[in-house]
Amino acid sequence: MAENKTKATGPNVRGYFAAIGDGTRRRDCEALAQLMTKATKCPPQMWGSSIVGFGTYHYKYESGREGDSCLVGFSSRRSDISVYGLHAAVDAAKLLARLGKHKTGKGCVYIKTLADVDQRVLATLVARAAAEKKRQHT
Repeated sequence: MAENKTKATGPNVRGYFAAIGDGTRRRDCEALAQLMTKATKCPPQMWGSSIVGFGTYHYKYESGREGDSCLVGFSSRRSDISVYGLHAAVDAAKLLARLGKHKTGKGCVYIKTLADVDQRVLATLVARAAAEKKRQHT
């Protein structure tokens, strides 16, 4: 079986933030890392070269493929900040309806800036998603 591409690669989160050229985006990512650290009670860690992840869980599919991933995380992309794992939260749809300006994908929530969203709702989503993944994978 192929090896997973995205793995925990170390704690150099500061270097990742420093490389974000847009000052507003860099400050948003730093603030989001603080929010996610508080909500998950896990320190940030790089996963691959572009995902800031919090906590870990081990998954195993029926196919036999297994691996480790972060409970929740985010990445600064060209046009948005992609936030991973929030759909796992209990009552995710209700919370997303109250989040503020965002887009959703199959596995991500996309936000332009933290000013566009209610950070209390975001913190609740993060905490609930991390707790649910831990519950499901322990």
